Amino acid sequence: MIRRQPHKKINADDMPELQDKDIILRCRNGDVEAFGEIVQRYQKMIYTIVYRMVTDPASADDITQTAFIKAYENLDRYKPEHPFFHWIHRIAVNEALNYIKQRKRVVELTDSHESSEDDPETEYSRNELQEQIDRALEDLKPDSRILIVLRHFGELSYREISEILDVPEKTVKSRLFSARQELRSILL
Repeated sequence: MIRRQPHKKINADDMPELQDKDIILRCRNGDVEAFGEIVQRYQKMIYTIVYRMVTDPASADDITQTAFIKAYENLDRYKPEHPFFHWIHRIAVNEALNYIKQRKRVVELTDSHESSEDDPETEYSRNELQEQIDRALEDLKPDSRILIVLRHFGELSYREISEILDVPEKTVKSRLFSARQELRSILL
């Protein structure tokens, strides 16, 4: 007699690629609303990476939206043997790089001074440090900035970055080393 293994419930987070492929298949078969699931799954992550590249919330919103529109319009080009999130990241990175190339250097004042539980001195120090990091990121070359953002703010592995940027993993490591050195010299 064959003993059945207990049924293990598969958590949605355990197999996102399988689900992505299923959702993409539904989209390709005409289920327009299925793409909303993809947007919901990746929108925050894509926005964060784009925002760190362009440092403007409104532009980051526009670029994120454009990336998802382009992804939807080009679903027939997506190859299911590759992770979907790498593909959408690549589209977003390209859109952000295009924006950076087109944008003129304009200094803008931000009005995002949210209240905090910390004392004013600690909050001031934290805001000052964040502004220094943001300015330093803006001063980096776009190629260096994307590496720093993907690795340290997007928390992607070297392998994932190499797939997104379509360069060898060793190249990612060496370029990231140079980008960190460049960032360090700007901050110091």
